[in-house]
Amino acid sequence: PDPSTTSAAELNSVGVEISPATTDRAALSSLRRGLRRFSTRSLPTMSKYGNPTFQILDPVPSDIEVSQGITPLPISEVGERIGLLGDELIPYGKTMAKVDIKVIDRLKDTPDGNYVVVTGINPTPLGEGKSTTTIGVCQALGAHLNKSVFTCIRQPSQGPTFGIKGGAAGGGMSQVVPMEDFNLHLTGDIHAITAANNLCAAAIDTRMFHEGTQTDEQLYKRLVPAGKDGVKRFNPTQIKRLEKLGIEERDPEALSPEDRGRFARLDIDPTTITWQRVLDTCDRHLRGVTVGTGPKESKGTPRNTGFDITVASEIMAVLALTTSLEDMRDRLGRMVVARARPDGRHAGAPVTAEDLGVAGALCVLMRDAIHPTLMQTAEGTPVMVHAGPFANIAHGNSSIVADKVALKLVGEDGYCVTEAGFGADIGGEKFFNIKCRYSGLTPQCAVLVATVRALKMHGGGPPVSAGKPLAKEYKQENLELLREGVANMQHQIRNFNKFGVKCVVAVNNFVTDTEAELTLVKDAALEAGAFAAATASHWAKGGAGAVELGEHVIAACAATRAEGNPFNFLYPLQLPIKEKTAAICMQIYGAEEVLYSEVAEERIAAYEAAGFGDLPICIAKTQYSLSCDAALK
Repeated sequence: PDPSTTSAAELNSVGVEISPATTDRAALSSLRRGLRRFSTRSLPTMSKYGNPTFQILDPVPSDIEVSQGITPLPISEVGERIGLLGDELIPYGKTMAKVDIKVIDRLKDTPDGNYVVVTGINPTPLGEGKSTTTIGVCQALGAHLNKSVFTCIRQPSQGPTFGIKGGAAGGGMSQVVPMEDFNLHLTGDIHAITAANNLCAAAIDTRMFHEGTQTDEQLYKRLVPAGKDGVKRFNPTQIKRLEKLGIEERDPEALSPEDRGRFARLDIDPTTITWQRVLDTCDRHLRGVTVGTGPKESKGTPRNTGFDITVASEIMAVLALTTSLEDMRDRLGRMVVARARPDGRHAGAPVTAEDLGVAGALCVLMRDAIHPTLMQTAEGTPVMVHAGPFANIAHGNSSIVADKVALKLVGEDGYCVTEAGFGADIGGEKFFNIKCRYSGLTPQCAVLVATVRALKMHGGGPPVSAGKPLAKEYKQENLELLREGVANMQHQIRNFNKFGVKCVVAVNNFVTDTEAELTLVKDAALEAGAFAAATASHWAKGGAGAVELGEHVIAACAATRAEGNPFNFLYPLQLPIKEKTAAICMQIYGAEEVLYSEVAEERIAAYEAAGFGDLPICIAKTQYSLSCDAALK
């Protein structure tokens, strides 16, 4: 220990007997005498993490009782421990704070830490403890193995939180605290997305209403009014639209009548609008609504639309993939909300938020949401919470900026553990092929979470439904079902190997699991090519129950670095859309062929004609099966 910073309590813990009342001078003198008796090598490393109010309880109480039994450390102390400066922390009360992403620039010359992604096999509707495992292994790395560590997870939607599934703070002795703050409003990011999304939706309907009731010249005059000095000028957003249309003139008074009409009229085809309003509540009666029926909208045309849940908004995906405020502004502007009429002056061209003139306003609404939120685990290790796209419809990962901040803060020998949603075939695949492409980061290790329960289901066990008791097959030893079901886990392991990523399997231990079942799963994992496999009991024991898992993660990261960090994308972006889709379906899901409906063929042709052919592919599919059929195991 460093004599200048070591407390009396720390000295006592390593065998140097000092009274807490001893003066610093006496403590230092005693330390010097003690160090003559003990070699430095024999002294344990002091962890910078831990929470004195955390204790293992048996039996484990409910998640909320565990959370409320822990007094979180002041968030300013958590920030100080991990090396944040005072002006980089934006407090939201005593237990949460935004972390200003400018820390990335301050630490730009600091080497990144080890990058670890946690995902899972195809789960049951009950979930298999992926978030709990993510938190548990971080508590093990930080509070027990004395490694600098950061957990990066998604913000949960209030839809599942108030549904059967519940929150996403982890559980038992491995959770984010306080769980109420984590699972509810947090620091308002989802509310900001709701406001921004619905502003864009309002702009779409308002634009169609005005275009339906005004001439080209009337629209143009309203869009380009004279300033206080009586002079008309295009604003930066409008100049972007002129550039898109190929109009070189920059004097509003000099535009021809034809160009004024092209500029002012978006000519949206209502049947192609893909942008819906959102709400962060599961309200099934808003899935289909009719808008435009008010008495003052009688000159317009009512249309059928609906509400999505907020985390399904494209703005959520933008937040998760953005790398800076400027990048977010550009991404918001590029969002496609509809297409123009195919027989009109724009010939079916994509209509974007930039065309609507709202991209800047959306960015202003999101200006605080771009900064990730700092919280802590039950054992005092730091957590970054940011973004929350679903993996079965979007790319299902926490934000790039949160990972980048964490990788800098942990330093070269530390660990940033990030989570990819649902099964590895969707959240994991999209982490590699989408998130890693845009972030420029590549992982040193992937943790695959499996449970005996889920593998039995994949082996032909009875259906598992949330809110219903488990069948006896899941409560009693059944090696036959398990042998059949481990094929799902083995397929996911082989998929990791295609990306060149070392896979460590975490078998999340339930009280009904037997030693024979746990051994069977670990042996099957190694047989399929996993780097290592470990049973983890972090739900009941906190980080202490995931120490073996943490040691395997450390070893996998070291081996990857020793090999030069090999990593492969599944496909090059330059391939046609169909070929990239086939690569995912055939190599990740195990499909024999890919068939396209007439509508899909038309959409693909339109996307490629619009210049979107070089983008990565994001497939919406069920999380419960490798196939597109949730019942097929």
